[in-house]
Amino acid sequence: MRQRYDVVVVGAGASGMMAAITAARNGAYVLVLEHMDRAGKKILATGNGKCNYTNEKQGLSYYRGENPAFVLPVLKQFGFKETIAFFEELGIYPKERNGYYYPASEQAASVLKVLLMELKRLRVEIRYEVGIRSIQREKNGFCFETKTGNFYGTTCILATGGYSAKKTGSDGSGFLYAKKLGHHLINPVPALVQLVAKEPCLKEWTGIRIEANLKIYAKKELLSEDTGEVQLTDYGISGIPTFQVSRFAAKALERGEKVTAFLDFLPRQSKEEVFLLLKQRFFSYGTGKTMQEALIGLFPEKLISVLLKKCALKEEFPAKRVSEKELHLLCKQIKQFTLMIEKTKSFDMAQVTAGGIRTDELKNETLESTLIPGLYFAGEMVDIDGMCGGYNLQWAWSSGYVAGCAAAKKQIINGTVYK
Repeated sequence: MRQRYDVVVVGAGASGMMAAITAARNGAYVLVLEHMDRAGKKILATGNGKCNYTNEKQGLSYYRGENPAFVLPVLKQFGFKETIAFFEELGIYPKERNGYYYPASEQAASVLKVLLMELKRLRVEIRYEVGIRSIQREKNGFCFETKTGNFYGTTCILATGGYSAKKTGSDGSGFLYAKKLGHHLINPVPALVQLVAKEPCLKEWTGIRIEANLKIYAKKELLSEDTGEVQLTDYGISGIPTFQVSRFAAKALERGEKVTAFLDFLPRQSKEEVFLLLKQRFFSYGTGKTMQEALIGLFPEKLISVLLKKCALKEEFPAKRVSEKELHLLCKQIKQFTLMIEKTKSFDMAQVTAGGIRTDELKNETLESTLIPGLYFAGEMVDIDGMCGGYNLQWAWSSGYVAGCAAAKKQIINGTVYK
């Protein structure tokens, strides 16, 4: 006699573990199938190992996708307050920093361990290193054919992640299962990722970290912008502002559009204010100084060299001999330094996947498939991605909760999916 589970969750990441916990708390007999040797590897890497697990600022503007409003009914059921309460109950005391929430231990391992302890308490069965060969729809549920045998579930939650950070287990396999079951994808691209540029000065400015405003354009249209510490690298740009705009650059590049980045290295001042500042530094205080020396204290020295070179100005040239025309040119480079973006870094470097299962093929309130009764999706598999700051984990907790609750209740109420 074959063993049947009420709910089978595929994937033991953040959304999968939350789905399993919620389903079990609602009385379901739950099995988790994970193809890695342990659960939650990606959680350990979040927040530089400190795990920024949510953010008190929530709303539509923090989430992206073809239909970002899809998140709202999900967050209404399990949002920021519910997340804080859930983890406090498990033992995670929150530490808040500018609205960003971390465990008081500042260890991502703490978050993973309390989730695993709760799964154990609820007697959720987890099978590791399970290679799923296929997921077949049956009359009364689903058959999971694996290299170690077959498993059967009345309902199924796919929570395998996207393509980002493959070494943690997100290899896109869940998309293959979903497509074979009849679902369609918004083509996945890397997000929260570095941008690769074409510019001869890149090696010269490597290692600089500087506050800047970053704008991304395609077809003369502003796609996105962000301000903060930008990292200048030998391949292009990195840092939080780069990550925040990267999904928009990736989507435009996928469409075959030319993408341009503009960096403003003095974002707190207007162009007119910057020009007056340069006149003061070069004309009023430039006596005995070179062009390069007139800018020391305003920018890192490596960046000074790049800015002057872009203007065809010699570093050793006397500061007071610069013309106003040349100062206008320098001002423009400071306020609108231009980079042609060739591509993003790969999925292996990306923190999240933009794209995934089309939200118009899911029920908004339950995350159940509109095509396959009893099939649910959670986390990064869905065409929803968040900004940096705990939003992708919040989506994982929220979607995992909603899918787990709905999958368990469907089993308990109906007995079987196709009855």
